[in-house]
Amino acid sequence: MTPKETVVRYVQAVAAGDLAAIVASFADDATWTYPGDTPVSGTWKGRDAIVNDFLGGVTAGAFAAPPEVVLTGVVAEGDQVVAEWTAQGVTVRGDRYDNRCIGVYTVRDEKITAVREYCDTKHAEAVLFPPPEPR
Repeated sequence: MTPKETVVRYVQAVAAGDLAAIVASFADDATWTYPGDTPVSGTWKGRDAIVNDFLGGVTAGAFAAPPEVVLTGVVAEGDQVVAEWTAQGVTVRGDRYDNRCIGVYTVRDEKITAVREYCDTKHAEAVLFPPPEPR
């Protein structure tokens, strides 16, 4: 499988909610860097931290139904793959999440070893991590 096919398979697994395929997509020592100042910003190290704490933590309980993820473009050269996708959904509070994202993936031996994601973190923070409501 080419690096491009590996990333496409991964994004399709996310869209389908296929946890086994998501886990199988990452190398044990993979990293994922998410920009901004959100509660999940920073570099996540290791497959388990990426899948359970970052990917699972971002949406855990936030959405009324799993968000729709649509792959809109992929460009690859060597072991580097750039993928663009949209993520849309409605939160449990009724807020609309609609973000365009780009990930720069490094793939080796059919496993994702590193991701640098770029998206509208202000929108993500406002919709997914709003301040607590006043009492």
